[in-house]
Amino acid sequence: MTRAVLSIGSNMGDRLELLRSVVTGLGARVRAASPVYTTAPWGGVEQDDFLNAVLVAEDPAYDCRDWLRHGQRLEQAAGRERAVRWGARTLDVDIVSCAERAGGRPRALRSTEPDLTLPHPQAHNRAFVLIPWLDVEPDASLAVEGTERSVRDLLAELDPAERAGVRRTELTLLPAARTVP
Repeated sequence: MTRAVLSIGSNMGDRLELLRSVVTGLGARVRAASPVYTTAPWGGVEQDDFLNAVLVAEDPAYDCRDWLRHGQRLEQAAGRERAVRWGARTLDVDIVSCAERAGGRPRALRSTEPDLTLPHPQAHNRAFVLIPWLDVEPDASLAVEGTERSVRDLLAELDPAERAGVRRTELTLLPAARTVP
C-alpha cells in the first residue's frame, strides 16, 4: 500500500470547488484533509491569492507514479495550463511525499526522476505546505537533503513573514464526519 501526502492549491475560478474536485476525484483514497488556507502567491508572478490544503491519501494498488498520473489527470480536468512557471493556475496537485505502508510506520520513498522528485524538493521551504500538513499529521517528518526532519522544526526555521502569510479559513473540503481534527 502506498500513502501520499498531496499539496493542493488553486487561484483561478471557483477555487474551493476546484480543491474539492481533488477530494471527489480521489474518493475513498482520501484519509485526511487539512483545513483550507489562503496564501499569497509564491514565486514572484503577479496573481491572485491561493486557496491551499493538504490531503493524505492511501491506495493498496498505487505506486508513486500512479499518484502523479492521477494528480495530473485532475489538473487537466480542471483546465490546468502550464504556461508560466509559478503562474496562476486553476489547480495544482503536488506530491509532497509518498511512502510504502506495510503494517507499521510508512517508509518514505525517494525518486530523482525529472518528472517525479520525491520528496518534493521545495516542500520544506513552503509554509503553505507545512502548516496544513501539521493539521493532519502533527508528528510529520520530511527528508531534506537526505536527513529526516520534523515538519514542525522545518516550519519554525522559515521566515516569520512566510508563516504569517498562511491564513486559515473556515472552509473545509470534507464532510464533518471525515474531517481530521
